Amino acid sequence: MSKRILTAEDIASRTEHLDGISNIRAINRLYRDQDESHLYPINGDFDATERAIRRARAFRQEGGEVLGLEYCYLMEQILSDIVNSY
Repeated sequence: MSKRILTAEDIASRTEHLDGISNIRAINRLYRDQDESHLYPINGDFDATERAIRRARAFRQEGGEVLGLEYCYLMEQILSDIVNSY
């Protein structure tokens, strides 16, 4: 039996009770928990989730303050960009 992959909406719903950086950390943890990019390496090394988290962190540091569902959608877009760029 395969584990269920959580959607952006599922992840946001599970973390909506948290505020600020606690919300971001919990979202990142859930994305890491379901990461399967190690199953599909490119050039022997590929961790899409960690790359997406670093890019989302950079976006937030540049003034793009996002939390909750909006942050989940940002993660989904960045993950899609990473995976589809290869």
